[in-house]
Amino acid sequence: MKNLLQKYIKENLLLEKKKASFVISKKRVFYDEEVELQNDSDKQAQVLSSNISEYVEQKERYSDFQTMLFQFIDERNLRDSDVYNKVHIDRRLFSKIRSDKNYHPSKETILLLGFALELNEEEIVRLLDSASYSLPKNNYYDLIIRFCFIHKIYKLTEVNGLLEEYHCKLFSY
Repeated sequence: MKNLLQKYIKENLLLEKKKASFVISKKRVFYDEEVELQNDSDKQAQVLSSNISEYVEQKERYSDFQTMLFQFIDERNLRDSDVYNKVHIDRRLFSKIRSDKNYHPSKETILLLGFALELNEEEIVRLLDSASYSLPKNNYYDLIIRFCFIHKIYKLTEVNGLLEEYHCKLFSY
Protein backbone atom coordinates (compact mmCIF):
# COMPACT_ATOMS: atom_id res chain seq x y z
CA MET A 1 0.00 0.00 0.00
CA LYS A 2 2.88 2.36 0.77
CA ASN A 3 4.31 1.97 -2.75
CA LEU A 4 0.88 2.69 -4.21
CA LEU A 5 0.66 5.80 -2.04
CA GLN A 6 4.12 6.98 -3.14
CA LYS A 7 3.11 6.58 -6.79
CA TYR A 8 -0.17 8.43 -6.18
CA ILE A 9 1.61 11.34 -4.49
CA LYS A 10 4.24 11.54 -7.23
CA GLU A 11 1.52 11.69 -9.90
CA ASN A 12 -0.83 14.07 -8.09
CA LEU A 13 1.18 16.46 -5.95
CA LEU A 14 0.93 19.92 -7.46
CA LEU A 15 4.20 21.76 -7.52
CA GLU A 16 4.50 25.32 -6.23
CA LYS A 17 5.18 26.66 -9.75
CA LYS A 18 1.83 25.41 -10.99
CA LYS A 19 0.07 26.81 -7.95
CA ALA A 20 1.68 30.25 -8.31
CA SER A 21 0.77 30.60 -11.99
CA PHE A 22 -2.83 29.62 -11.19
CA VAL A 23 -3.05 32.35 -8.56
CA ILE A 24 -1.72 34.91 -11.02
CA SER A 25 -4.24 33.78 -13.59
CA LYS A 26 -7.04 34.03 -11.03
CA LYS A 27 -6.01 37.59 -10.14
CA ARG A 28 -6.14 38.57 -13.79
CA VAL A 29 -9.55 37.00 -14.21
CA PHE A 30 -10.92 38.80 -11.15
CA TYR A 31 -9.37 42.07 -12.26
CA ASP A 32 -10.88 41.75 -15.75
CA GLU A 33 -14.30 40.93 -14.32
CA GLU A 34 -14.10 43.92 -11.98
CA VAL A 35 -13.30 46.32 -14.83
CA GLU A 36 -16.07 44.84 -16.92
CA LEU A 37 -18.59 45.32 -14.10
CA GLN A 38 -17.57 48.95 -13.63
CA ASN A 39 -18.36 49.62 -17.28
CA ASP A 40 -21.79 47.92 -17.16
CA SER A 41 -25.03 49.76 -16.59
CA ASP A 42 -26.86 49.71 -13.25
CA LYS A 43 -29.47 47.37 -14.70
CA GLN A 44 -26.88 44.71 -15.54
CA ALA A 45 -25.47 45.02 -12.01
CA GLN A 46 -28.96 44.44 -10.57
CA VAL A 47 -29.46 41.35 -12.74
CA LEU A 48 -26.09 40.02 -11.61
CA SER A 49 -26.96 40.69 -7.98
CA SER A 50 -30.29 38.90 -8.41
CA ASN A 51 -28.61 35.91 -10.09
CA ILE A 52 -26.06 35.68 -7.28
CA SER A 53 -28.81 35.75 -4.65
CA GLU A 54 -30.71 32.97 -6.41
CA TYR A 55 -27.53 30.93 -6.77
CA VAL A 56 -26.63 31.30 -3.09
CA GLU A 57 -30.17 30.44 -1.99
CA GLN A 58 -30.21 27.32 -4.14
CA LYS A 59 -26.80 26.17 -2.89
CA GLU A 60 -27.78 26.73 0.75
CA ARG A 61 -30.98 24.79 0.29
CA TYR A 62 -29.36 21.68 -1.17
CA SER A 63 -25.81 21.52 0.05
CA ASP A 64 -25.58 22.55 3.67
CA PHE A 65 -23.29 20.34 5.72
CA GLN A 66 -25.85 19.12 8.23
CA THR A 67 -28.39 18.05 5.58
CA MET A 68 -25.76 16.29 3.50
CA LEU A 69 -24.23 14.46 6.50
CA PHE A 70 -27.55 13.07 7.69
CA GLN A 71 -28.54 12.09 4.15
CA PHE A 72 -25.36 9.98 3.98
CA ILE A 73 -26.19 8.42 7.35
CA ASP A 74 -29.76 7.65 6.29
CA GLU A 75 -28.69 6.24 2.91
CA ARG A 76 -26.41 3.79 4.70
CA ASN A 77 -29.10 2.83 7.24
CA LEU A 78 -26.81 3.70 10.14
CA ARG A 79 -27.60 4.94 13.62
CA ASP A 80 -25.90 8.07 14.87
CA SER A 81 -24.09 6.02 17.50
CA ASP A 82 -22.69 3.70 14.79
CA VAL A 83 -21.08 6.72 13.17
CA TYR A 84 -19.63 8.62 16.10
CA ASN A 85 -18.46 5.51 17.97
CA LYS A 86 -16.62 4.13 14.95
CA VAL A 87 -14.19 7.06 14.85
CA HIS A 88 -14.37 8.08 18.51
CA ILE A 89 -16.19 11.37 18.07
CA ASP A 90 -17.69 12.62 21.32
CA ARG A 91 -21.44 12.05 21.54
CA ARG A 92 -21.98 15.67 22.67
CA LEU A 93 -20.12 16.99 19.62
CA PHE A 94 -22.22 14.81 17.35
CA SER A 95 -25.37 16.03 19.10
CA LYS A 96 -24.28 19.62 18.50
CA ILE A 97 -23.80 18.85 14.79
CA ARG A 98 -27.28 17.32 14.64
CA SER A 99 -29.11 20.04 16.57
CA ASP A 100 -27.35 23.25 15.53
CA LYS A 101 -27.67 23.98 11.82
CA ASN A 102 -25.18 26.84 12.17
CA TYR A 103 -22.49 24.75 13.87
CA HIS A 104 -19.32 24.62 11.77
CA PRO A 105 -17.24 21.51 12.56
CA SER A 106 -13.52 21.30 11.97
CA LYS A 107 -12.10 19.74 8.83
CA GLU A 108 -10.73 16.88 10.95
CA THR A 109 -14.19 16.14 12.35
CA ILE A 110 -15.67 16.03 8.85
CA LEU A 111 -12.90 13.70 7.68
CA LEU A 112 -13.53 11.42 10.66
CA LEU A 113 -17.23 11.34 9.81
CA GLY A 114 -16.29 10.53 6.21
CA PHE A 115 -14.19 7.58 7.39
CA ALA A 116 -17.00 6.39 9.64
CA LEU A 117 -19.47 6.56 6.74
CA GLU A 118 -16.96 4.97 4.36
CA LEU A 119 -17.53 7.66 1.76
CA ASN A 120 -15.91 7.55 -1.65
CA GLU A 121 -13.71 10.35 -2.99
CA GLU A 122 -16.52 12.29 -4.64
CA GLU A 123 -18.73 12.08 -1.55
CA ILE A 124 -16.04 13.30 0.87
CA VAL A 125 -15.17 16.16 -1.48
CA ARG A 126 -18.86 17.17 -1.57
CA LEU A 127 -19.21 16.87 2.21
CA LEU A 128 -16.10 18.97 2.81
CA ASP A 129 -17.25 21.52 0.25
CA SER A 130 -20.60 21.83 2.03
CA ALA A 131 -18.65 23.11 5.06
CA SER A 132 -16.25 25.26 2.98
CA TYR A 133 -13.30 22.89 3.19
CA SER A 134 -11.38 21.08 0.47
CA LEU A 135 -8.74 18.44 -0.21
CA PRO A 136 -6.21 20.32 -2.33
CA LYS A 137 -3.47 18.46 -4.13
CA ASN A 138 -0.67 20.73 -2.98
CA ASN A 139 0.28 19.02 0.30
CA TYR A 140 0.96 15.51 1.54
CA TYR A 141 -1.71 15.46 4.24
CA ASP A 142 -4.62 16.18 1.91
CA LEU A 143 -3.26 13.91 -0.82
CA ILE A 144 -2.95 11.02 1.63
CA ILE A 145 -6.49 11.60 2.91
CA ARG A 146 -7.80 11.66 -0.67
CA PHE A 147 -5.81 8.49 -1.42
CA CYS A 148 -7.47 6.75 1.55
CA PHE A 149 -10.96 7.58 0.30
CA ILE A 150 -10.08 6.48 -3.24
CA HIS A 151 -8.69 3.15 -2.01
CA LYS A 152 -11.34 2.59 0.66
CA ILE A 153 -8.93 2.78 3.58
CA TYR A 154 -11.24 3.70 6.46
CA LYS A 155 -9.53 2.28 9.56
CA LEU A 156 -7.88 5.12 11.45
CA THR A 157 -4.89 2.99 12.39
CA GLU A 158 -4.17 2.40 8.70
CA VAL A 159 -4.81 6.06 7.79
CA ASN A 160 -2.48 7.20 10.59
CA GLY A 161 0.17 4.73 9.41
CA LEU A 162 0.16 6.33 5.97
CA LEU A 163 0.16 9.85 7.42
CA GLU A 164 3.06 8.96 9.69
CA GLU A 165 5.15 7.87 6.68
CA TYR A 166 5.13 11.48 5.48
CA HIS A 167 5.36 13.07 8.95
CA CYS A 168 1.86 14.47 8.77
CA LYS A 169 -0.51 15.27 11.60
CA LEU A 170 -2.24 12.11 12.84
CA PHE A 171 -5.85 11.62 13.84
CA SER A 172 -6.28 11.24 17.59
CA TYR A 173 -8.70 8.64 18.89
